[in-house]
Amino acid sequence: MRRAILALGSTIAGIAVLLSFKTHGIAAAGAPAAAPSTPSGSGSPAAPAGAADAAGAAATPSAAGQAKAAPAGRTVTGRVAETARGPVQVELTLAGQRITRVTMLQRTDDGPLSNQIDATAIPKLISETLTAQSAHIDAVSGASYTSEGYIQSLQSALDKARAQ
Repeated sequence: MRRAILALGSTIAGIAVLLSFKTHGIAAAGAPAAAPSTPSGSGSPAAPAGAADAAGAAATPSAAGQAKAAPAGRTVTGRVAETARGPVQVELTLAGQRITRVTMLQRTDDGPLSNQIDATAIPKLISETLTAQSAHIDAVSGASYTSEGYIQSLQSALDKARAQ
């Protein structure tokens, strides 16, 4: 009888903990300043390299409105980082030495799961970049290849910006 009461109490406590768990991924993905997109805005997985939007989603509205709101400044393109799931390449817009925008020119494209992972990971990576103003950012859990390629391309773009 005592074991049954302990098991029931533990189960109730576990369910209460699970129900009180809150994720933070949705807020980061919806941040407007952290999700700029490329001018083409198609975002289709089969589209050319420059067509992937910053959110990495396959179905996003046209980016024409966001392209007009882009801050003025110089742009620097990072090198293409080859990952096990495909190439990753970023382009930075800088005002002086400050990163004002990050655009994904290429992203991993290894099927629907890759697209889903990128849709979550890329906005987080961009947000962290804009906050840190460097390539010293944390990788996104569950998006190792995307994170690794993003950070490599980001660092190469920052190196080019410093050399100019």
